[in-house]
Amino acid sequence: MRSNTRIVIVGIGGVGGYFGGLLAKKYTDSNEVEIIFFARGEHLNEIQRNGLTIVDGNESFTTKPHLATDDYSKIGLADYIIICTKSYDLKQTIEKLKPLIDDKTILLPLLNGVSASDEILALLPNANVLKGCAFIVSKIKSPGVIENSGNVQKLSFGVDGTLNDGVLYLKELMINADIEVTVPDQISTAIWEKYIFISPTATATSYFDTPIGKVLDENLDTVLSLIEEVKKLAFAKGISISGAISDKTLHTMQSMPYGVTSSMHRDYLNKKPATELEYLTGYVVREAEKFGISTPTYHKLYEGLLKKAH
Repeated sequence: MRSNTRIVIVGIGGVGGYFGGLLAKKYTDSNEVEIIFFARGEHLNEIQRNGLTIVDGNESFTTKPHLATDDYSKIGLADYIIICTKSYDLKQTIEKLKPLIDDKTILLPLLNGVSASDEILALLPNANVLKGCAFIVSKIKSPGVIENSGNVQKLSFGVDGTLNDGVLYLKELMINADIEVTVPDQISTAIWEKYIFISPTATATSYFDTPIGKVLDENLDTVLSLIEEVKKLAFAKGISISGAISDKTLHTMQSMPYGVTSSMHRDYLNKKPATELEYLTGYVVREAEKFGISTPTYHKLYEGLLKKAH
């Protein structure tokens, strides 16, 4: 480790803002750990002026990182880079991050989907890339404010194999910051179990244009079909997942507040020029075809969402 451990969080939205906020709160006065936020626009301006506020149920706190910027050239080499952008921004983000990365830098993508680490390695074949996923229902409530509206806020990261000192040290830093973190031996299992939740949730809420509670009330059969289809893909890929994953996934959906929706659905609602459709829905369709798996529900909803995007 360098004498001063520098953790850069790229993307201060629902995921990066919440976990980055906890890190900044813990290490704000530290001379050993630096927390740096990369953000943009009015959100960045508000963080620079007044700090980042995290609202979690009835509690809230405001904190400031060591540096909040939209200029990568001001950051310097990083020990850890936690990437919390949208999946469709990953490639251009990695290109801009190159000056921050050397052979000691560890990258941790916390993106929706299951292909982020592979995409990074395609661009940076020698990089130290972890796999990771976050379980949280949070969003930017207003510039400078992140709101966590769910009852789960945890993350998992690691590699499929032996953990090195750098990975274990990041875990320690997060635990000390009161982040609910696990570092399992088989991180692919955690990532796919999240994907079996997030992919059907994002697909169904976006297609039916309603929050999760209403989707479950009116289109439960469709949701159950989506879960089974993506589960078959995971099995085909040799991923070790719980035999009770279908029940577990449905229970997680049912435990969410009725009016909560997915980030992909929010992008549709806000008429964003890009969405995570190809990563959360199209990926299942394309990968299933490679394995000869039938996914009629995914096909139908994917086609509908493609039309909605244009």
